[in-house]
Amino acid sequence: MTLSNGTSDGTIRWGILGTGFIAGLQTKDLNENGFTVQAVGSRSLDSSKAFAEQYGVATAHGNYEDLVADPLIDVVYIATPHPFHHANALLALNAGKHVLVEKSFTMNAREAQDIVDLAESKGLVALEAMWTRFLPHMIRIRDIIAAGTIGEVRKVVASHNQSLPQDPAHRLNDPALGGGALLDLGIYPISFAFDILGTPAAIRASASMSATGVDRQTAAIFEYANGAQGIVDCELDAASANRAMVIGTEGWIDIEHTWYNPVPFTVHAVDGSVVERYDQPVTSRGMQFQAAELERLIRAGETAGTILPPAETVAIMAAMDEIRKQIGLSYSADRVGAA
Repeated sequence: MTLSNGTSDGTIRWGILGTGFIAGLQTKDLNENGFTVQAVGSRSLDSSKAFAEQYGVATAHGNYEDLVADPLIDVVYIATPHPFHHANALLALNAGKHVLVEKSFTMNAREAQDIVDLAESKGLVALEAMWTRFLPHMIRIRDIIAAGTIGEVRKVVASHNQSLPQDPAHRLNDPALGGGALLDLGIYPISFAFDILGTPAAIRASASMSATGVDRQTAAIFEYANGAQGIVDCELDAASANRAMVIGTEGWIDIEHTWYNPVPFTVHAVDGSVVERYDQPVTSRGMQFQAAELERLIRAGETAGTILPPAETVAIMAAMDEIRKQIGLSYSADRVGAA
């Protein structure tokens, strides 16, 4: 049984595809919360063996094909850079494995739809690893909004600004590797706007580009038919407090630094008085909750949950496609299948 507190009984077995930084974070959280990490795969057997030794993983594979073919794993966590998510996810799904795919889910909505369609046709789960969605403070925020505590939601404001490596060869600055602020950082506030307000009716975006041709900073306004707005921004060469707010007619929710992590938030009435203060620490980093949701879906025989259904993941990628169109940012993946 997978419990609501983000733990597992360990009967569903995980394979880790990729051995980079994010793979280590996810594997550590899995190990600390009762999940079974059975195997790891890398393009380099040495890298795979080193990862397996560091994190106590039973089997190390020297390529992705052997990993997804491993009969002892049920789920593949895809932790490669996002230009490779599409191919990696299709490989795992075609081998009959459920997938947890790092964000951004893919390079564009077309690739995302490919993954979702294949998973659905095979009765498999394809879940975007937007870990923030599944954290306890976000679940509580959704409950507060649904209860009408802050009235009608008029605005969502969220930032994700970091000072990251400036090396032109770094993947974050390389167009060939899907570099730029939007796909790596902007995905967080964009997903949050979707979470609270849904799919926007229109988007207005602006950006400043780097010397390597990727977006150094991007801001967007999401416009909704009821007049609500989502105001989101991201930057990869300057840091900020990275707070977020949900503003309603009867009050607002202030989520502290860094809002997409398991952090406290305060609910204020319209006069500024405190209605609720939420501060519930979680064990580990918090990435175990998305894994618990994937296991819950498997056990329930479902391919889509309510917190982040596959169709919404595709819609989020489509919104980022529109932002990229407006700011003039394209990738080689966009030209695949183009007329």
